[in-house]
Amino acid sequence: MQRIDTHQHCWQFDPVRDSWITENEMSAIRRDFMPGDLKPILDRNGLDGTILVQTCQDESDNAFMLKLAEENSFIKGVVGWVDLRADDIEERLKYYRDNFPKLKGFRHVLQGEPDEQYMLRDDFRRGISLLNRYGFTYDILIYPIHVKYASQLVAEFPDQKFVVDHLAKPYIKRGEIEPWKNDMEELAQYQNVCCKVSGFLTEADWYNWRTDDFTPYLDLVFNAFGTNRVMYGSDWPVCVLAGGYNRAIEVLQLYLSKFRPEEQELFFGGNAVKFYGL
Repeated sequence: MQRIDTHQHCWQFDPVRDSWITENEMSAIRRDFMPGDLKPILDRNGLDGTILVQTCQDESDNAFMLKLAEENSFIKGVVGWVDLRADDIEERLKYYRDNFPKLKGFRHVLQGEPDEQYMLRDDFRRGISLLNRYGFTYDILIYPIHVKYASQLVAEFPDQKFVVDHLAKPYIKRGEIEPWKNDMEELAQYQNVCCKVSGFLTEADWYNWRTDDFTPYLDLVFNAFGTNRVMYGSDWPVCVLAGGYNRAIEVLQLYLSKFRPEEQELFFGGNAVKFYGL
């Protein structure tokens, strides 16, 4: 069974485009991060491949990521960006399906939209309605306030494969679990939705987190989604801000140690292979 990291990024740092990477707080990642930086870390941790995920909302980023995927066989798939609200969205989806087999799905930075219900807009939903026809998945990048809207979205498209990134970013640092817990349990009722167990380090206190800070959140996700619909993601290099790749995977290896070996295999690769069609 392949061991897959379902969520990592590469970028050639641009202070204007990448303005979300703040100068003081995030100085550790205000530089280039490329496949050659990641490969030794994957090898040390026994990972066979990754899914490379978009960081900016421009199709030029797709070209950048797909070139990296072509040059680096360990990048098994790419989650890109396309304007789902565009009039020519079907043309774009056909173009990507016909020319780039490593492009597996798309994502929009929904968490950054001023409109909390952006994902429910008619033109956005029209774009979502076409993804399955062309064999694409959809990564849902949201905050806890959006989870209830995500339930409405996934309910409307039962044949579309969705995955929630970063556990929908619960407020781990504040120790808050409601209403995130209730909303995630509702979302998990829809069998077409998976959850990436990723990005949790940076939702905690970056410098003072403890392993058991994450337990209530991990318990909720594993209980709600089950071991067939959860998958490992590092969120490298963003995880560098709160301890790094090795510490993130160690938290999960410790947590998963109570699960059966076959369940661990699903989490660390099997579910990803099935979801992204690797």
